[in-house]
Amino acid sequence: MAGDEAEGRVNGTIGRADLLARRRRLGPLDGATVADRFVAEIDAGPPERADGLLRPAAVLLPLIERGHGLNLVLTRRTDHLRTHSGQVALPGGKIDRADGGSPLRAALREAQEEIGLPPPAVEPVGLLTPFVSNSGYRIHPVVGLVAGAPILTPNPGEVAEVFEVPLAFLMNPANHRVGSRTVGGAVRTFYVMDYDGHHIWGVTAGILRVFYDEVFR
Repeated sequence: MAGDEAEGRVNGTIGRADLLARRRRLGPLDGATVADRFVAEIDAGPPERADGLLRPAAVLLPLIERGHGLNLVLTRRTDHLRTHSGQVALPGGKIDRADGGSPLRAALREAQEEIGLPPPAVEPVGLLTPFVSNSGYRIHPVVGLVAGAPILTPNPGEVAEVFEVPLAFLMNPANHRVGSRTVGGAVRTFYVMDYDGHHIWGVTAGILRVFYDEVFR
């Protein structure tokens, strides 16, 4: 990596033009089939399911340009949810039949439902490689630029907080550490990114690591 690019990430200077200059590194918006990435856990393979099937899902990486560069919009899930309660997440969810199998449609729909982001305010840029979670989902991450400064309103049934993190911080590998925990007698490792009191880990951090690997490494 060129020294000026590395210095730019440390100083928080990834802007819209920087992302669009790397657009060719992203996949097509139609979600054409590519190999999955098994990085939810660094040292683990794909999840095991009795039916051998992965459920399709999509998330949006909404990027808003601020004075210092692009910020990524993230959410903190409410504490009463049955799964992943209180965790930091990207707006997203399952790809429904009404989405016609489109990761883009699903990601935009979920972002509107969860944080009130109007789909017309999003300029889709491309897709990252599908990310396979240990919970049995094939997650299609959609990268999008958000126009203007829309008022984001969290859905109180799902989202406790909406916040932003500078993309330069998240794309700096110095801010990626490895955490671990024991689940079912097995030690699982995963990426962790801590920012301003927010603990970003697991699937969300894994997807952000894919973003770094594929676009900004």
